[in-house]
Amino acid sequence: MACAVVMTGGLAWRAAPQFQPGSPATIPQIQAGIERYIAEASRSSGYFKISSGGKSYDFKLVRVHTEYLASLGHGRHFACVDLVDLSGDVYDVDFFMRGRPGAMTVTETTLHKLNGIPFYTWEQDADQSWKRVPVQGAPPKLLGVVEGEDEFEFRYQTRIPEVNDRAYLWLPFPASDAFQTVELLRMESPKEPRVLQERAYGNKAFLFKIGKPDSGKSIDIRYRVRRHEKAAYAAEPAGTEKYLKPECLVPDRDEFHSIAAGVVRGKTGDLVRARALYDHVIDRMRYMKYGSGWGKGDAVYACNLRTGNCSDFHAYFIGLARAAGIPARFAVGAAIPSERNDGGIDGYHCWAEFYAEGKWWPVDVSEADKYSSLATYYFGHHPANRIEFSRGRDLMFDQSFQGGPINFLAYPVLAMGGHLVKVETQFSFRRRR
Repeated sequence: MACAVVMTGGLAWRAAPQFQPGSPATIPQIQAGIERYIAEASRSSGYFKISSGGKSYDFKLVRVHTEYLASLGHGRHFACVDLVDLSGDVYDVDFFMRGRPGAMTVTETTLHKLNGIPFYTWEQDADQSWKRVPVQGAPPKLLGVVEGEDEFEFRYQTRIPEVNDRAYLWLPFPASDAFQTVELLRMESPKEPRVLQERAYGNKAFLFKIGKPDSGKSIDIRYRVRRHEKAAYAAEPAGTEKYLKPECLVPDRDEFHSIAAGVVRGKTGDLVRARALYDHVIDRMRYMKYGSGWGKGDAVYACNLRTGNCSDFHAYFIGLARAAGIPARFAVGAAIPSERNDGGIDGYHCWAEFYAEGKWWPVDVSEADKYSSLATYYFGHHPANRIEFSRGRDLMFDQSFQGGPINFLAYPVLAMGGHLVKVETQFSFRRRR
């Protein structure tokens, strides 16, 4: 099989939650306000300068988190922005602003996260106001974990770009399994899709054949999801051998064998060896969505650069586990915020499982890296506040194209005239209480 894979990471346009409804300021206006403020403050030196804790920082803008932009009422607004410093570290910075659209001024600036690791978290009071809470000692619900069961409506929206040639659009069609029940509530689209089945892992996808008249139109899909917290679960060993085989971006490399052998040396049992590999990835990598190459789930990139997002963390873990003879597999979907009950979602999230002692063990290495207090939890658990879109890598559906297998299916894949085209996408949710 040729390994020219379709990349689906890092191509998102996302909607924002509203902390309070009825604000006169729109999300684009708040985004324009914070971008204008940073640009004006950077004009003289070329850097956006912040002083915090007795230290001065010189920053460049990476992106504005549009899913977190919000109007707080009474002319107050909130923005969350990624900034990179001279060393390459990425900080998540919170801004509070005041004023009318076009004339907003920043009233407060705080450093929220360093390379994905938070200095504090947020908690909403009964009066709907938000307050900062220290990460140390914070309950799991404020750190992204809903235990037991969760139920929510999930909305997947995508906007078709300009179409000037024959085009095919693939979207994930999440399925029900032992841990999630997914009901398709409604689909609004310009065309009736086909439902395709992928053979290797049983994934489903919607396939839309689109043309020039569909340019600028939207596809809006809503699901009702009930999901259970996932812990280790029994499974027969039959079929696990395929999860020892390499994939296009998780190859079988001597370097992985060498690293894995060193990490597990002296360890007995696959469960203990897997934990050593899990800890190694946490210690070795930094969560960073900056530069080029991240977000593809490229195990070699992760090994060499030691940075990346959830897909890169788990590609590296899977590559090492397989090198150590431990079957491991990949899945992708979305993490539903635990600290609020509706709003936007910051793109896809992915995770992994490995096979040991007759069970599949869920792990989430990148979340464990962000929240060290939850490292033990994420070795053997996935929380209930998730939806899984698809599993596995190098996906081949019944009808494909010459671009090769799909790397993993989370964001839409649009092939037009033999080329891939970016597609605007947003995820949002509303929890059912």
